[in-house]
Formats: sequence, structure tokens, C-alpha cells
Amino acid sequence: MIGSGIVGASAAYHLAKKQVEVVLVDKQHEGNATAAGAGIVCPWISRVEDENHYELAKRGAIYYPDLIAQLEADGEVNVGYKKVGALSVSSDKKLLDDVEERVRQKRKSSPEAGDIERLTGEEAQALFPPLNPELEAVYITGAARVDGRLMRASLKRAAEKHGAKCINGEATLTQQKDRVTGIEVNGEVIKADKLVVAAGAWVNSLLTPIGVQVNIEPQRGQIAHMTLSHTDTSSWPVVLPHTSHYMLAFDDSRVVAGATRETGAGFDYRLTPGGISEVLDHALDVAPGLEDSTLKEVRIGFRPMGPDRLPLVGSITNQENIIMANGLGASGLTMGPYVGKIAASLANDESVSFDLSPYDPMRAITIQEKV
Repeated sequence: MIGSGIVGASAAYHLAKKQVEVVLVDKQHEGNATAAGAGIVCPWISRVEDENHYELAKRGAIYYPDLIAQLEADGEVNVGYKKVGALSVSSDKKLLDDVEERVRQKRKSSPEAGDIERLTGEEAQALFPPLNPELEAVYITGAARVDGRLMRASLKRAAEKHGAKCINGEATLTQQKDRVTGIEVNGEVIKADKLVVAAGAWVNSLLTPIGVQVNIEPQRGQIAHMTLSHTDTSSWPVVLPHTSHYMLAFDDSRVVAGATRETGAGFDYRLTPGGISEVLDHALDVAPGLEDSTLKEVRIGFRPMGPDRLPLVGSITNQENIIMANGLGASGLTMGPYVGKIAASLANDESVSFDLSPYDPMRAITIQEKV
């Protein structure tokens, strides 16, 4: 198992629970998307119109309560997940009409979306006090938020309880007659029948040496964390304006606002004035009550972006013992645990309950022919 972000940690956990021998290896790169990201679990409001993207995001959202129950049974209670609802906010009534209609249609086949309510600006502000009272909202009770760091740590600990071994280090693939047979890490060779590659934006540093090039690039995101002294933010809903930005709150009086989407920045691990300004300007426009909060930190993450919005999940044609789980982009914490579960099933030669062909990784892979 290469990569211990939300996908890799989930895959390790699900395999270890089935008494499969698991070794989870991670280089702990700066800018790991799971550690930096803010987890919004609300596919029903998404403006992404791709049916296959919605299907996987919906399944990811629906799976969370089951996963939380499994982790609790393994003694993991500090998982960072909570159902808090979401506010889709705007000053444009027609736009909110469209949102409400779209969510009501989706709720017919996905009752997990919860109750749907139209709120005035004052009613929305009562749920998220810093909010601009001029913004009305569509409120959806089924949405949740998740702290990626806590969730990943819980999955890794639970995997270890079931026998998984975790190693910090940079893995290289070992081959015999052009077939990958395992990895070498910290001078140790580890043989593997199957290899789950969940290396995120760093996937090509692993696969290029064996002639596999994946159309994945890092997209830098800068995300601000603010605190409000002596304020209970634990039940505040997620706030989703009609931009690529968002806000959500956690139990420790913390509000998170994000995020930039900087394609072409590469692995440039820097905070930039332009990025910080973009995030804070959007946040204060939507929630001016945050103006006097304390800016605690700005995190940087590199989202693994594929050629389209769909994840890459499945095996590689010339290396069928390698299972790819990558390309989740900005939806990593929504889909990640469920995609990890799928990857675990594929690695264990189990059937998957729905059609994975739209997510075939070969649409984004070039195999270099040997001369």
C-alpha cells in the first residue's frame, strides 16, 4: 500500500479487517492533500453535473456513518466527523430556487440528504453567526464535515489494531521480468501479491520508473484556519457560496475558509499574498463576522487532479497486480474512504457493487513501450 492519505489509510483498514497482510508506506510529503483539506460531505449541492462523479460522491457520503460505526467498534471515537448540515447561500433568490429544486430532485433517490428548508438571512445567520445577514440560504440537514487529519489517523490506528504495519519512507517498485513484485523502502525489500497505489499528486515519481505515466498534476490549494475565542462552533453548518470557496467549523472554536485552486503551481510549497488575500476576501465577504477572529494558520495542499473530474480507480493494463486509486481532486475527503474501500475490494479480488468502467485509470495512463 503506497500512500497513507485518506484513500490509502481506508484501503489499509478495510484489508486489515479481513486479515489480509498489509504494509502501508508513506513518504509524508509536505502538502499532503488529506492533511491540508477541509472535509465537506455534501454531494447533493454540488454544481458538478457529471452523473458518474455524483454517483461516487453520493456513495461516499452515504458510507460515512457505516465507517464511523466500524471505527467506534475498534475503539476510535475521535474521528473528526459530524453531521452538521449545510447552507447554500446567496443574495440571488432565483439561484437559490434552482439549488432547492436540484436538491429536492436528488433527495428522491437519496433521502440521506435530509430535510430541505429555505431560510431568510436572519435564520441562516442564527445557524452560522458570522454570516452576512443579506445572504439567504437553502439548508440541508444531511450534510457533514470531517477533519481529514483526525480521520486518517483513526483509520491508520484501526488498521494497525488489525495487524497492518505502517512504515515512513519513500518506496520504489521492484520488478522481475517486467512485473512488479513489491517495493523497496528504507533498504528493505517487501514482496507483495497486490499493490494499491494511492500516492496522490506524487504518483508519477513512483510509476514513471516502470514506464507508466499518469495524467495527474498537483493543484495547489491555500486554506485559512481562524479561531473565535470562547465560541462554541461545534454545530455550525458548512457554508457553501456559489463560488469555489467555502467555510466550515470544527469543535475547537475553529472556522476554516478555503480555498485557492492553483493549477500549474506544481509542488511549490509556499504561501502567497495573492492566495491568502483571495481566501480571506471571499471569507469576509460571506461572513464579515470573522473580521476580528484570530488567523491561526494557512495550510497548503496539493490536490491530485486528473484529466477530468472523475477519480482513477482500477488496475493498470500491463501491471494488473497494481490497483490505482487516485485523481479525487477537490472531492478527496468526500469520496476518499469509500474509494479506499473499493480499492481494498479490488486488491482482495472481490466484486464491487457498481460499474467502475467510468473510473478506469487507463483513460489517463500512457505506457511507454520499451525499445
